[in-house]
Amino acid sequence: MLDDLQRPPPPALATDDALFLDVDGTLLAFADHPDKVAPDPSLLTLLASVQQRLGGALALLSGRPVSQLQAMFAPLRLPMAGLHGAQLLATADAQSTTSDAAAWLHALHERAMHLAHAHPGVLIENKGQALALHWRNAPEAGDAVVEFANAQLPQLAGVRLQPGNHVIEFVGSGHDKGRALQQLMQNAPFKGRRPLFVGDDLTDEHGFRAARQLGGIGVLVGQREDSQASCALRDIGAVHAWLRAAIT
Repeated sequence: MLDDLQRPPPPALATDDALFLDVDGTLLAFADHPDKVAPDPSLLTLLASVQQRLGGALALLSGRPVSQLQAMFAPLRLPMAGLHGAQLLATADAQSTTSDAAAWLHALHERAMHLAHAHPGVLIENKGQALALHWRNAPEAGDAVVEFANAQLPQLAGVRLQPGNHVIEFVGSGHDKGRALQQLMQNAPFKGRRPLFVGDDLTDEHGFRAARQLGGIGVLVGQREDSQASCALRDIGAVHAWLRAAIT
């Protein structure tokens, strides 16, 4: 039954699938500051069980830095891509590979701070290789933030804008979650499996497209008419329930 989601639910996870999960808005609810988001022990236990069932073929694809993801999900050890693919941890025991430091970031950060001072509630998040402008706590400033971002972009070679849920990010143009998924799928334990990528935001569309191109499935969390995802889950609770069903 499609009901108002307009997409069918995803199939049950098979033991020979590869699962890729977004974090914020998919596994965890948004908060007024990214640092206030954390998984509870029951979610860590659930993910560990799913990881075991899939023979290790479970990875996180997030806009957060890899170091932050590792701290959030400890003691669980997972392959992961951070900063929309600019950082890649190909296996749980590997060292993170990181693209060159963003030389453009410092000056842009200073200009963005002037924007934040003019619009109280706007949060500037410097991720080291990406810069995120959040307006979740100042929804009335959304247009001003997007206008600022669009005005800055022509000055920044090799940088693109990544829109998201009450956020817009400056990221390296050579990276996205789809490319990260493709890289992970080239090696064990992912290689040869059907990829499923679950995400909620515009930042996840690259991942949906890559999963589909590799014969897999994109799973949208929530509703969006224009999406590369072919299946949907209603909300974070439905994601957790779908994961629990895979281990029972």
